[in-house]
Amino acid sequence: MALLVRLKAVTELRGKGDRLAKVAFRGLSFYTRVLENCEDEARFDETFRWPIASNIDGNEMLEIQVFNYSKVFTNRLIGTFRMVLQKVVEEGQLEVTDTLIDDNNSAIRTSVSIEIRYQAMDGTVGAWNDGEFLESPNSRSEGEGPLETESLLPGHRQGSAVSPGKSNPSLKPAERNFRRAGKGVFSAMKLGKIRPPKEDPHRKQDEPAILETEDLDRKAMRLGGGLDPDTISLASVTAVTTNVSNKRSKPDIKMEPSAGRPMDYQVSITVIEARQLVGLNMDPVVCVEVGEEKKYTSMKESTNCPYYNEYFVFDFHVPPDVMFDKIIKLSVIHSKNLLRSGTLVGSFKMDVGTVYTQPEHQFYHKWAILSDPEDITAGLKGYLKCDIAVVGKGDNIKTPHKANETDEDDIEGNLLLPDGVPPERQWARFYIKIYRAEGLPRMNTSLMANVKKALIGENKDLVDPYVQVLFAGQKGKTSVQKSSYEPLWNEQVIFTEMFPPLCKRLKVQIRDSDKVNDMAIGTHFIDLRKISNEGDKGFLPTFGPAWVNMYGSTRNYTLMDEHQDLNEGLGEGVSFRARLLLSLAVEILDTSNPEITSSTEVQMEQATPVADNCTGKMEEFFLFGAFLEATMIDRKIGDKPINFEVTIGNYGNQIDGTAKPSLKKKKEGGDGEQEDSELLQHSSEDEADDDGELVSVSSTQPMKPLITDRNYFHLPYFEKKPCIYIKSWWQDQRRRLYNANIMDKIADKLEEGLNDVQEMIKTEKPHPERRLRGVLEELSSGCFRFVTLANKDQSLSARTRLDRERLKSCMRELENMGQQAKTLRSQVKKNTMRDKLKLVQNFLQKLRFLADEPQHSIPDIFIWMMSNGKRIAYARIPSKDILYSIVDEETGKDCAKVKTVFLRLPGKRGFGPAGWTVQAKMEIYLWLGLNKQRKDFLSGLPCGFEEKKASKGLGLQAFPPISLLYTKKQVFQLRAHMYQARSLFAADSSGLSDPFARVFFITQGQCTEVLNETLCPTWDQLLVFDNVELYGEAHEMRDDPPIIVIEIYDQDTVGKADFMGRTFAKPVVKMSDEDYGPPRFPPQLEYYQIYRGNSTAGDLLAAFELLQIGPAGKSDLPPIDGPTDTEQGPILPVPLGIRPVLSKYRVEILFWGLRDLKRVNLAQVDRPRVDIECAGKGVQSALIQNYKKNPNFSTLVKWFEVDLPENELLHPPLNIRVVDCRAFGRYTLVGSHAVSSLRRFIHRPPDKKSQHWNTAGEIVINMEPEVPIKKMETMVKLEANSDAVVKVDMSEEEKEKKKKKKKGGGEEIEEEEPDESMLDWWSKYFASIETMKEQLRQQEAAAAEAEEKEELEIAEEIKLDDSPMKGSKGQAKTKEKVKAPKEDKKKKQQQPLEAPEKKSKQKIDELKVYNKELEMEFDCFEDWLHTFSLFRGKIGDNDDTTTEEERIVGRFKGSMCVYKVPLPDDITKEAGYDPNFGMFQGIPNNDPINVLVRVYIVRATDLHPADINGKADPYIAIKLGKTDIKDKENYISKQLNPIFGKSFDIEATFPMESMLTVAVYDWDLVGSDDLIGETKIDLENRYYSKHRATCGISQTYSTHGYNLWRDPGKPTQILAKLCREGKVDGPHYGPGGRVKVANRVFTGPREMEDENGQKKQTDEHLALAVLRHWEEIPRVGCKLVPEHVETRPLLNPDKPGIEQGRLEMWVDMFPMDMPAPGPAIDISPRKPKRYELRVIVWNTDEVILEDDDFFTGEKSSDIFVRGWLKGQQEDKQDTDVHYHSLTGEGNFNWRYVFPFDYLMAEEKIVISKKESMFSWDETEYKIPARLTLQVWDADHFSADDFLGAIELDLNRFPRGAKTAKQCSMDMVTNEGDLPLVSIFKQKRVKGWWPFVARNENDELELTGKVEAELHLLTAEEAEKSPAGLARNEPDPLEKPNRPDTSFIWFLNPLKSIRYFIWHTYRWFLLKLLLLLLVLLLVGLFLYSMPGYLVKKLLGA
Repeated sequence: MALLVRLKAVTELRGKGDRLAKVAFRGLSFYTRVLENCEDEARFDETFRWPIASNIDGNEMLEIQVFNYSKVFTNRLIGTFRMVLQKVVEEGQLEVTDTLIDDNNSAIRTSVSIEIRYQAMDGTVGAWNDGEFLESPNSRSEGEGPLETESLLPGHRQGSAVSPGKSNPSLKPAERNFRRAGKGVFSAMKLGKIRPPKEDPHRKQDEPAILETEDLDRKAMRLGGGLDPDTISLASVTAVTTNVSNKRSKPDIKMEPSAGRPMDYQVSITVIEARQLVGLNMDPVVCVEVGEEKKYTSMKESTNCPYYNEYFVFDFHVPPDVMFDKIIKLSVIHSKNLLRSGTLVGSFKMDVGTVYTQPEHQFYHKWAILSDPEDITAGLKGYLKCDIAVVGKGDNIKTPHKANETDEDDIEGNLLLPDGVPPERQWARFYIKIYRAEGLPRMNTSLMANVKKALIGENKDLVDPYVQVLFAGQKGKTSVQKSSYEPLWNEQVIFTEMFPPLCKRLKVQIRDSDKVNDMAIGTHFIDLRKISNEGDKGFLPTFGPAWVNMYGSTRNYTLMDEHQDLNEGLGEGVSFRARLLLSLAVEILDTSNPEITSSTEVQMEQATPVADNCTGKMEEFFLFGAFLEATMIDRKIGDKPINFEVTIGNYGNQIDGTAKPSLKKKKEGGDGEQEDSELLQHSSEDEADDDGELVSVSSTQPMKPLITDRNYFHLPYFEKKPCIYIKSWWQDQRRRLYNANIMDKIADKLEEGLNDVQEMIKTEKPHPERRLRGVLEELSSGCFRFVTLANKDQSLSARTRLDRERLKSCMRELENMGQQAKTLRSQVKKNTMRDKLKLVQNFLQKLRFLADEPQHSIPDIFIWMMSNGKRIAYARIPSKDILYSIVDEETGKDCAKVKTVFLRLPGKRGFGPAGWTVQAKMEIYLWLGLNKQRKDFLSGLPCGFEEKKASKGLGLQAFPPISLLYTKKQVFQLRAHMYQARSLFAADSSGLSDPFARVFFITQGQCTEVLNETLCPTWDQLLVFDNVELYGEAHEMRDDPPIIVIEIYDQDTVGKADFMGRTFAKPVVKMSDEDYGPPRFPPQLEYYQIYRGNSTAGDLLAAFELLQIGPAGKSDLPPIDGPTDTEQGPILPVPLGIRPVLSKYRVEILFWGLRDLKRVNLAQVDRPRVDIECAGKGVQSALIQNYKKNPNFSTLVKWFEVDLPENELLHPPLNIRVVDCRAFGRYTLVGSHAVSSLRRFIHRPPDKKSQHWNTAGEIVINMEPEVPIKKMETMVKLEANSDAVVKVDMSEEEKEKKKKKKKGGGEEIEEEEPDESMLDWWSKYFASIETMKEQLRQQEAAAAEAEEKEELEIAEEIKLDDSPMKGSKGQAKTKEKVKAPKEDKKKKQQQPLEAPEKKSKQKIDELKVYNKELEMEFDCFEDWLHTFSLFRGKIGDNDDTTTEEERIVGRFKGSMCVYKVPLPDDITKEAGYDPNFGMFQGIPNNDPINVLVRVYIVRATDLHPADINGKADPYIAIKLGKTDIKDKENYISKQLNPIFGKSFDIEATFPMESMLTVAVYDWDLVGSDDLIGETKIDLENRYYSKHRATCGISQTYSTHGYNLWRDPGKPTQILAKLCREGKVDGPHYGPGGRVKVANRVFTGPREMEDENGQKKQTDEHLALAVLRHWEEIPRVGCKLVPEHVETRPLLNPDKPGIEQGRLEMWVDMFPMDMPAPGPAIDISPRKPKRYELRVIVWNTDEVILEDDDFFTGEKSSDIFVRGWLKGQQEDKQDTDVHYHSLTGEGNFNWRYVFPFDYLMAEEKIVISKKESMFSWDETEYKIPARLTLQVWDADHFSADDFLGAIELDLNRFPRGAKTAKQCSMDMVTNEGDLPLVSIFKQKRVKGWWPFVARNENDELELTGKVEAELHLLTAEEAEKSPAGLARNEPDPLEKPNRPDTSFIWFLNPLKSIRYFIWHTYRWFLLKLLLLLLVLLLVGLFLYSMPGYLVKKLLGA
């Protein structure tokens, strides 16, 4: 059954673009091909077919999506078409045309037409899953019989249920045999190998899939093309899951440990400023601490927001592990001076590793949150803005461009925290519980022990252990347990630290306490990222209780242990040291809780002991090993008998295990009686009877080695192979290892697949995307398999919390990954291949991270080679790799397999050359498992052996053997076809080598011949190893033959040969019953990467075949051609079928010249010559007669013919050698260079089709003045013969505007338009920098957007059920997303506003600022002239000794061109073809030429400090040939970001003087000046380049002003010259502003203005427009260098590879035979302008009252106001004191005058002052313009009290309030909402401003208000209208009207009493008076009442 959909066309599309459609049904989608440049209709006409298993249900959907395809960004959806298939099911066939719907489900005009067929086939096939689309049902017709397909398709529901790699017992034997023949159609494409069960005696693995490309294609054809038109689109889902490239996976052998080797690091920290520091009126200093080193900034006085901008550099030379654990600590200290250390305000710490893992290894302009470790209940203590960068050798840091930072910093958005860390970090307690340790080694000599025994009379354990824990720069330690190999502590160490911590690792170390010095016994690092998960379903760090194993140096104690570093955790431990039981927990503190102790000191407490069985049940494990081969034993140790010892923990260690059995009590029975020996314990009851007394045998018998060849020996393990076995007891925590194994296997498979895909891309095999699909398929099935396996055992006891949580998160992650892999698989197309490959690589890293289990269980296994009882070399094998499990996926990858192991020297001895020599190569078989499961521990050995038992165990069946006796052996012949090697290591002082190769196989070794003086030897030699005997079954050899080791040596006349590198290969095996023929034979030549230590050292091109010698002897083998005789004797060449097919090529060489040749053996090079050699043929250049006078060659082009392989990948290198011809016919080698790949020099004749552009019509290109950025680079691609019009013209309005402006119409326009006279070069520069920053921002935004879109797409397709993307990345993403909308909104709001404004401002012409070297942008200017460095001398052995640079002895300039010999005629017939020049037509003359070189140096940034004070005094030095300019007198004092702004003119003669060196030196008063860094520029390549790098082309042509045209040639002249040289028709200037060049027409403006504003006609603008678009001219076009500033890194030879700063500069060159150029542009730095700021403090109000009155207890204040202009604290000015203000009102009428120098463009004040009294000269500082006003309370006898302050940034501060009432604290707190003014625009401002200060609770409060007036004048204005300080003349202010109480009260008691009492109690007094009056009235009334009454009554 199948569903067929034919997608015919999509119509009514809008616009023009590349279209792509996606058709989806039942979760499987197909993509169509991309239709390029469709207009309104896209005719896809493609058919897709879905084979289906179950009938289609009437309501299933078919979905079609149509996209606009984009190469760069994600595809944009145009619309979707969905259809229910009900009708199709009924009718079987249907044609539909319908409109699409968009995202909002509304119909759009675009419509799609499709045809659907639903065909049911007879017979159903089992349930299909995605994987089965590989199989088109029609292929059964191939007559393969049903067997093949059934074994592949799960016809019986097999394949999908049985995971790949699991044995499948249900296969019938017939099937199995059929598959063994390996002829299956789909063997290339099936999902997973179905391996027959292990018990099968004839078991055989699958045919190794070595598929030739044609083979694959044929299969694809059979599946896809040839059968049925419907299956055409099959290719888009074909997945290949078996390796395609021949290369057998190379053994993962790291020869040299890299961890412990010290490297160079540089930590650079810039402390910029601090804000919101808590505390009143402080003098802050910042202390920067990295590791042990401290540096301090200068002190800033009385400010809470100091501005430092100081740069500190720390250099280290330590191993990476040590480096990344160092803590960077930034602390702000208040009032530190010589006498006292100051008080800590707050600090911030993070480890170096966190910085190093950031993008670009740096944090740039980020705010660190300061907190006080002494008081964790307090909140944050301020912010510190800084840059932190960590650079290792060879890292280059891209410094974001530094320009004026005007943007107000959004502190919250730029915190100094890695992505994903929440800004509100909380305090947390980290509890590390240390329970006990066991298996400790002796840490004292036996001599001491005997002395002790004699004195005390008892034998003690010789170690006094304690545990030390280091975390975040703090240390905690437990108590010391005296004399104990098994100490018990039960103590906990508690750290208090912010959470999440910015320190990645916690270090736990067992140490031995000693009177003299404590030694580390072992170290373990706990990586916090591995024991926690920050996702939303994550968990806090948790660990254990679990045992951790510690490894280190060997256990025998010596006083001077050379491997002590290993115990400190540096490098790979070479022996088990101890195991420690510990647990870790984290508790987040609730700081509001009053009980909490607020200190962060480390605390020690007792901890409750844990139960013995908490870490798992003790189980008995059994380890078995068999040594099948021991070869390549270093000859130094070959004379004494050798044996091998295997240990696991302390078991099996006979020499220096512990003195007492370490685990006696921990037996299952738990009975402590059996103290006989740890090795003789009974096992569990049920097995005791068949084990008898099983004594472990942990080492082999000593044997004398035999000689292999002059370097190596081997042990005679022929048919008798020795075995070892050890029983040991460990807690059973296998589950941990099992889960890790499953993940490791998925990762290994993924890695192998990815390597295969990369190999396919590299060797250009077809269809790498199919292989990638296969890889993803395997990945997703592997992930889902993990979920099912890990899910089934949730019920284990003794699982720690970490076990449970990790399992959950691993399952989530893998399920997620499986889903993503599935969706990715459907998205992989040829064109998206690269991006998807990157994504898959992220999967691999994640898997490796997840698979690393932090809680150990069984210790690793060590194999030691002993000679004479001494340990020589070791190998360490992780126990999980050889652990057995019943489930196949859980078994370790090397369990029951024969593994090749290389032994190496321990510790530091393994560094450098010593570590590269193999000590021994072992073939070893290991099995580790529970004793009860040990029945099939021999199952994986090669078959055909008898077991030999130890004599005691004869009768017992289950006794392991002590040796194996092989009865079967196979005889083979190995043929090693050694063709050639390339890019080898230079081992001789000449810079060349005399290489030969040694090939080792089993116990034989052979050498190729020695080829003298070459780094690219072509040996072309066949080495035949006869009678190679391999033991075991024949077919086992076929699938997994032993490794061949190839070593390359350099032959020396005296002494032994030097080692140059090593590589490994596996041969292709042919059994005697197979025929020698395709596809596997003859084998193809392959490149094998050669390693020397960890670095690569070339490639070997070779092929290896292993042929079985059958019963008929050698007559069966393919014949070998006869030998060719050479001087060394007969040599067999590589036979014809294997050596590459050759054809004739011609190699043309352009000889230009030689440069910078150094002396050879102290003699100068005088008459050099260049010899070119390739594949045995070559040519010599002409001799340079006098190198000093003219280093160029007289004859430019020579050629030779040579036979080269057809396959370009196999091309031999081309060797360039320079020799110096001396007298008497002697010559010496100067240096050599090998061009390893000729590909870039191969000339491919152009297609006939594209030859005819000239006949095509005209193409109009129209020039617009470029719109200010906001433009994403949209390049117009012009087809050679298309007609395209690109409009580039000024819009009319623009012109109108211009006219208006010229007329000076309108007021506001005037302000916008920058005044021409004010503009200078710097305006242009700063405008350009803004543009560059904007572009960078846009690029980043676009990239982020694209990535986000992609992530979202994947996420949507997965339909994340309930688990959003977990893990760090997911979180970071979501955080970004939250931030993004905000920013977007901002951007969106800004855009409409900005655009018009920008346009009007865009009157400043810009130049291009490159934030890198010009060479990087223009491909080193090697467009036709290439530079080859000549090398000489050995490559240093150690990475650190010699660098590439030091080996360079000169440079050869020239080029080459390689092409097949009969060249097409039309090239030679072209006009002006000069046969002497061959392919190099139109090359300039190389005679000496005089040039004026003008070097402009703009500025330097981030220089490395050279003086003790952390600054430098830089000046410029320029060297070109004999000219040496040192601009010493103009050094810039104490600056790390100096602005030089200088130009230098130098006359030079090319070619003699063509290397320009610009250096920055540090001026020193005494002693010589130090070099800070230098940069070198090759001027010659620039001069001759087609990109025209002599003088940059500016944006516009003007003859006056700041944008003066610099080139002596006008644009028209330059254009004419280019056209002439390129033989291009043109330029033809036409009417109406048109110009035609070749067939391109450009239009543009015609007129220009001169100085007087007169307009005149000119063609210059037109010509300039063509030059700026020269890359669009056909054939000769290329981008011309624009007017620019380039940024070059400064390097110092003493610190190779580490940037010492950057220099912004550019170079112009003018030939002297042309008209002279004008004067140099003036780029001298802008001079600051003098200003005077007058501040009048009129009044204050509501100032808080501080003092209590002595008599009355009343509050008052003696107010005065202090002010200064930021940074000039010493220039502070105070008003007089307003005494006794009782209301907080003060009247001053006081004027401050602050003169200052100001740089308008940078908005900074410039001050020059001496740093200290000892300074030699003044230092220039640039500081922000900020006015500070403070209000104080004056005290007579004690220090004045600070009441409050306000700081106004003169460029943007809130407008003052009109009245005191309206003035509130909001003016400070939400500045953002208020209108801000700039004093530089307003000139005069008056108003009220608030004073604020922080109270005890750290909140801002209003402490007063001030009425002030600010008046800004320029220096000239100030001179004209002077004003006096305070209230003095001239222009005096009147005295303030202050109340008289301001006199002290006893002078005028009445007055003051009146003032006091009346002022305060006046209402009270008035009320009292009123009351008295009333009372009086009443009293009088009562008094007179009776008399009056009597009078009345009596009528008197």
